[in-house]
Amino acid sequence: MEFSMSSKPLVVFTPSGKRGYFEKGTSILQIARQLGVDLDSVCGGRGICSKCQITPSYGEFPKHGVTVSADALSEWNKVEERYNDKRGLAKGRRLGCQACVQGDVVIDVPAESQVHKQVIRKDASVRPVKMNPATRLFYVEVAEPDMHEPSGDLERLKKALKEQWGIGDVELDFFQLNKLQKTLRQGNWAVTVAIFKDHTATRSSIVEIWPGLYEKGIYGLAIDLGSTTIAAHLTDLKSGEVLKSAGLMNPQIRFGEDLMSRVSYSMMNPGGDKEMTKIVREAINSLAEQLTAEAAIEKKSLVEVVFVCNPVMHHLLLGIDPVELGQAPFALASSNSIEVSASDLDLSNMNSSGRCYILPCIAGHVGADAAAVALSEEPNKSEDLVLVVDVGTNAEILLGNKSKVLACSSPTGPAFEGAQISSGQRAAPGAIERIEIDNNTKEPRFRVIGCNLWSDEEGFTEAAKKTGITGICGSGIIEAVAELRMAGLMDESGLIGSAEATGSSRCIPEGRTYSYVIYDQSDENGPLISVSQNDIRAIQLAKSALYAGARLLMDEMKIEKVDRVVLAGAFGAHISSKHAMVLGMIPDVPLDKVQSAGNAAGTGARIALCNISSRSDIEEMVGKIEKIETAIEPKFQEHFVAANAIPHKLDSFPELSKVVNLPKVHFNIGSDNKKRRRRRKL
Repeated sequence: MEFSMSSKPLVVFTPSGKRGYFEKGTSILQIARQLGVDLDSVCGGRGICSKCQITPSYGEFPKHGVTVSADALSEWNKVEERYNDKRGLAKGRRLGCQACVQGDVVIDVPAESQVHKQVIRKDASVRPVKMNPATRLFYVEVAEPDMHEPSGDLERLKKALKEQWGIGDVELDFFQLNKLQKTLRQGNWAVTVAIFKDHTATRSSIVEIWPGLYEKGIYGLAIDLGSTTIAAHLTDLKSGEVLKSAGLMNPQIRFGEDLMSRVSYSMMNPGGDKEMTKIVREAINSLAEQLTAEAAIEKKSLVEVVFVCNPVMHHLLLGIDPVELGQAPFALASSNSIEVSASDLDLSNMNSSGRCYILPCIAGHVGADAAAVALSEEPNKSEDLVLVVDVGTNAEILLGNKSKVLACSSPTGPAFEGAQISSGQRAAPGAIERIEIDNNTKEPRFRVIGCNLWSDEEGFTEAAKKTGITGICGSGIIEAVAELRMAGLMDESGLIGSAEATGSSRCIPEGRTYSYVIYDQSDENGPLISVSQNDIRAIQLAKSALYAGARLLMDEMKIEKVDRVVLAGAFGAHISSKHAMVLGMIPDVPLDKVQSAGNAAGTGARIALCNISSRSDIEEMVGKIEKIETAIEPKFQEHFVAANAIPHKLDSFPELSKVVNLPKVHFNIGSDNKKRRRRRKL
């Protein structure tokens, strides 16, 4: 926990993670502009456009080292009152141009208030899936009521389903029962019913009823509920085709960027878990509404959802306080798969009788998302020894083959996604996503999201005006740190050298350490984008946790090398395998043995949505996977410390050395610090 030594209030923005101390009475919009936070405004702060809406969060935030009191912002004023009367402000929202800081505060900038919208990179992979859905359509003709053979409409519908389709023991909930009679008569005693049958084949339930022959189709959502992003894929339950995909930032970020921060928030703020449950369900509803609108389908035809998520998200989705996951022995409320109705999860933008299936969790810190990755990548069927790494705020790691599969999680934190990085941001247009540093000149070239040209190519300046150059995202910071090492600007310990030591004037002093400047337009009131020593430390901590987790599994297998590595996850899909290995994120293997699986968790969710047999398969597989708990393994710390070096202090990387020659440099900050140059414009 950090403690403020300033009398000025601390303002922390999420999801960017940018922060600073400011005078009381300063508007949130002014603060956002000074910090370079992506907060929209077109009316000049007059409270007319409403683009600068923000959501303040209150309570204890150990991660940020602040307690936010109810009077952290100025009181609701006449401008906000007038706007609310005319157009309405969502509950908890304020106008950034009107709300002024009075005390330490955490401010969330919702997606709709950001100029550069987040790029959600969890696209659905093109993967054929054998169709065997849990929910199917059946056309039935029902006998009309007869005075001489009295029976209810429901009973005759059940009889027709048994006689015409061999479906017995069908349940009907109150909502569907309420409209049964009207629908039967509208269809002249012929109806189409959507029937859900779970993979245990113990029961069937009618999800929806249409009059006559219904041919428009039924649909499901495969949702990857991550701690940072939520991705949803609208899927045709007959063909398996992904019609539309969409994603958004998990709004829980304002309560903490990593999982343990959210557990801590729940512990320290009574009712905090309910608050987080409410906003994540609202976000899922928003995605469902967006996707059904884009695909032009009826909400009631959206009849099924499959969720994959980590254990903390699992509990918060279900409305279970995650407090037990924050302390040993990290007990889950239930590790089995869970099936509930859409109404149980307050999912109002789909069929209220629709079913929701959540894949089983592997362990207290290895969730249903890891199970989905296992379902997608099938390490249990691999002839060679494969390491599967789902890179994210909390990394899930699988190691195994036909003989045995091991699993663990590792707390990498949000640095890989651009958080806690001085110039870091989420993946959005304008963010640097690729970078190369010339070994001779030490000069960088880069690409930004939204522009296909490199910075040294003709036409880049003009093309980049559309997005601007705003910061650096996760894949960019990984490449930047690795490139610094390859160019000899940073030594094995992670220290950046001085301008004199490196021969590059881009290495500028910053306190007692140095930063490397990638892009500098500060003289023109533009951004200064650099990699600082603190940035490198954050990346070292993240990559060390990841590598240490992998080494623990290798120790358990009693092996020193793996045959191949699979990088999964939205972030993993955009990592350069060479840069990941230079950094020491993954063990040494031939570079052609490192492959990307894309959004494997999302693919696993889609498989479970489209093929009911796969649900039995993953439940059986999870029961056989051996779990390793990194939090209690004594060797984790040993592996973690050794992995701080780049690429590693002890482990050799012979395959990497075949393609990359890492300079043997060493920088002594004490001696370098005596000689400093004035930074020139770059």
